[in-house]
Amino acid sequence: MPSTKPPIAVFASFSGAGGVEHMLVNLIRGVLDLGQPVDLVLMRASGPHLARLPAEVTRIELGTRHSALAAPALARYLRRRRPAALLAAKDRAGRAAVLARALAGTDTRLVMRLGTHLSAAMAERSGAERWLRYTPIRLLYPRIDHIVAVSEGVAQDTARIARLPSEQISVIRNPVITPELERLAAEPCPHPWLAPGEPPVILGAGRLQRQKDFPTLLHAFERLPRAAGYRLGILGEGGGRPKLETLIAELGLSDRVALLGFQDNPYAFLARARLFVLSSAWEGSPNVLTEAMALGVPVVSTDCPSGPFELLDGGRYGPLVPVGDVEALADAMQRTLTHPLPPERLRSAVSEYTQERSAERYLEVLGVAR
Repeated sequence: MPSTKPPIAVFASFSGAGGVEHMLVNLIRGVLDLGQPVDLVLMRASGPHLARLPAEVTRIELGTRHSALAAPALARYLRRRRPAALLAAKDRAGRAAVLARALAGTDTRLVMRLGTHLSAAMAERSGAERWLRYTPIRLLYPRIDHIVAVSEGVAQDTARIARLPSEQISVIRNPVITPELERLAAEPCPHPWLAPGEPPVILGAGRLQRQKDFPTLLHAFERLPRAAGYRLGILGEGGGRPKLETLIAELGLSDRVALLGFQDNPYAFLARARLFVLSSAWEGSPNVLTEAMALGVPVVSTDCPSGPFELLDGGRYGPLVPVGDVEALADAMQRTLTHPLPPERLRSAVSEYTQERSAERYLEVLGVAR
């Protein structure tokens, strides 16, 4: 029997295979499991994660592909549908939602989710570029009822940039650990390197772009003893593939490194890895690092802003190394391969990152009674 509750609206752009889209689908599934109807209001509507949406979700496409043009259409939706609350998935969606609510003249509660450590992402930009990026934030974020940050680091960074009181921002862990995670991890892995009896495989994962700093991972891997037979696989796709392919060839690693592309089920790969390495220059809260730990896979990470320090409890659950430090990363990888932590200890470290707990917390900040 259909629910009589008014829906919550999730306002987002689905345009690829990224972690934000993946987490939003996990969150929507968790919210539905708690009996709360959901409208997914979309600017862009493409990418593999849309296939994971439950049939109960009402999909509404605004017919615009850019957040700057979305406010009028979103305002019409708010007046017509009157959702219980609206969750904007990113910065641009949040700014468009502020304008839309003003145009609609409604009192819809507005919450925005932020998953990026913005000052780290903007660190190499000019002062003028930072001013252009930060000024709309300082003008519009105070009009948002509440902000959800995916880590303490993102929360502190956002409060500083937007000049907001800390009580306007809550940290809610990503809905990484889903009920089907173990089942998906147990499915057959299609790559021969991860078959039983093969040499150990180290994995990296993420979009092939500057943020993930895969060149540092490749240089660190090249320093591991060749006699050990280690192989490296990198899950993900992106515009940086040609440069990475060139670097792999230059380092003489073509027989030991594979760019694995986007995989519908990355967990079948991840669960069979001997080690997972996060080499990022910055993050918000790295989901794949959390997933690896949830599957009991030993991890090494850069101490980038933000998320890894919190996940690894300052190095208690895996080494943290400086961003871009090839020698330190290679040393940490070798030490962890030789002396891995027990799987049960890694799993216990991320017990807070479940789909159900995250969905409960989001409903609390959205002000929706269960």
